[in-house]
Amino acid sequence: MKTSIFSTSLRFPRYLFLGFILSVLAACEKEPIDSISENDLKSEIYRDAEKSQNPNKVLIRSEGMNFIAPDEIKSGWNTFRYENGTGNPHFFVIEKLPDGKTVEDSKAEIAPLFQEGMDLITEGKFDEAMAVFFSLPAWYWEVVLQGGPGLVSPGMAAESMVYMTPGNYVIECYLKTPNGVFHSSIGMAKGIHVTEESTSIREPKPSLRINISSNSGIELSGKLRPGHHEVAVYYEDQAVYGNFVGHDVHLVRLSSSADLVALNNWMNWIDPAQFKTPAPEGVEFLGGMQELPAGGTGYFSVNLTPGTYALISEVPDPESKNMFRIFEIPQQ
Repeated sequence: MKTSIFSTSLRFPRYLFLGFILSVLAACEKEPIDSISENDLKSEIYRDAEKSQNPNKVLIRSEGMNFIAPDEIKSGWNTFRYENGTGNPHFFVIEKLPDGKTVEDSKAEIAPLFQEGMDLITEGKFDEAMAVFFSLPAWYWEVVLQGGPGLVSPGMAAESMVYMTPGNYVIECYLKTPNGVFHSSIGMAKGIHVTEESTSIREPKPSLRINISSNSGIELSGKLRPGHHEVAVYYEDQAVYGNFVGHDVHLVRLSSSADLVALNNWMNWIDPAQFKTPAPEGVEFLGGMQELPAGGTGYFSVNLTPGTYALISEVPDPESKNMFRIFEIPQQ
């Protein structure tokens, strides 16, 4: 079975490219965010200083509405370690720009149209908003989704591995503040250049495997046990849903107070009331894998303790698409 994310020639269009709505939203009320001190961080993986300093990992950290990240990395397989040192959940999706395009092109040609479209959605003028989105420049539809870590709760860290070819990329988080301001519009978008020089990193041997498709939803296989897992996520296909994004996988630890209906509804950014911080009560996001093209595989690492977990996708009503799967990790 092919495992490279470039095992298919399909380019999956990113309808939602909100990382550069900077100028128009600058006047909006911003959500106050306090950094979390390192002593307060909960994740075991976060406290592992050796992993944070591992030269084979690309360290990306948020201390507010920002991404502290290198400007340039090598091509090939890359392990991204995302450390969320803020008081809200975040993620980042990796987007490859077409040849010759840069962050500056996105700011000049994409941001104004997205602002207009989002304003129309907020006003309930959905048809008019769609017309605006379809007027985006032709090169925008060549943006390729390259994965990235799923949602990560405050004070947590997550690691994901994806394959990258040389070129210009953007990482962004487009969660919304309580006031409806996209995180990407107030600092959570950054450009990264991937060089011709390649890493020597190899794909891990997974202990768990997730297959995801528009037909079967999320399917999990492997021995469910406590401890460290390398999880392979294989994209059998890819599709564009009612929120103009494709399916992805987020890992969630559920407490006894978790509101599953609220979580299911929350995963839809196009609903003006959803995909806002903070997250629904009783859930703790542990990472996952953002969208990849059909035929692509990405990996993420996680330490699982006994309890109740879920795999959920950022699509409208994931439960109806078999993309909200609950599972248990038993006691040893």
